[in-house]
Amino acid sequence: MNAPLPLHARLTDAAETGSRSNRAIARFMLARLKDLPFETAATLAEKVQVSEASIGRFCRTLGYANLKDLKEHLKDDIGDQPWLIKDRLDALRATSGQREERLSQGLEAEIAGLVGVYEMARTPDWQRAVQRFARSPRVFVAGFQTERGLALYFASQMQYVRPGVQLIDLTGGNFAEILAEPGESCLAIFEARRYSRQALVLAREARARGIAVTIFTDQFCSWGEDFASEQFMVATQFNQFWDSTAHLAVLSNLMINDIFLARGEGAEARLNEVARLYGAFTGHVGNPLTPVAE
Repeated sequence: MNAPLPLHARLTDAAETGSRSNRAIARFMLARLKDLPFETAATLAEKVQVSEASIGRFCRTLGYANLKDLKEHLKDDIGDQPWLIKDRLDALRATSGQREERLSQGLEAEIAGLVGVYEMARTPDWQRAVQRFARSPRVFVAGFQTERGLALYFASQMQYVRPGVQLIDLTGGNFAEILAEPGESCLAIFEARRYSRQALVLAREARARGIAVTIFTDQFCSWGEDFASEQFMVATQFNQFWDSTAHLAVLSNLMINDIFLARGEGAEARLNEVARLYGAFTGHVGNPLTPVAE
């Protein structure tokens, strides 16, 4: 007889294959496992925006009588929380002599995550997002916390292949450039846990104004699909002390490539012109500056 799956494994499976409400509950629990002992069905329902009955049904779907029973089994899994910094450090120190094994396990997880990114690139959601980014008159890109760098990279790369791309300025605090300006536009958001409140509010306000939102995030985002036209979720746990968002960079590179192809000949002309301007004002090592026409 097979041993029952641990709670963490059951939650992970539900986060990937469950119904919409079950995915939201599972992702919330996975992202906040250390706080779960202090939650009740009522507080969870309020935070995930489902009914208390949905929390009970979810627990029974996983094989537990109720939330109390689930939390009792949490004791068996409490050491299996790779996103908790103290737990990660303790685990790394305890296995310091097993570095090669950890590297091999991490490599296998990274390869599996990379395959998942390429699988996403074959989905209808992907093609819809590509066409929107290629054709929309204006494209806004936002990133928060450490994912701000990923957003900057995505916006900068897209500016080479099409006009009308803007990285949203966070210092104004109101996002007026996208929310208060007329005209058709779309929005890309890069974010990973612990998620900035600004990311959720911006996605919600953009959706309310009819602006298509595409969210690039990790596998634990429980709120994105409520506001996004597409949500692309990548693996971020690779047997390391810190979550890795490297696969978000891989995803953005693939999407930029498809946007370039979707733009056709106009993209190549744009790329050459931007490259010429860069050469004129900044230049590259070993290449003379390109003169700017007077």
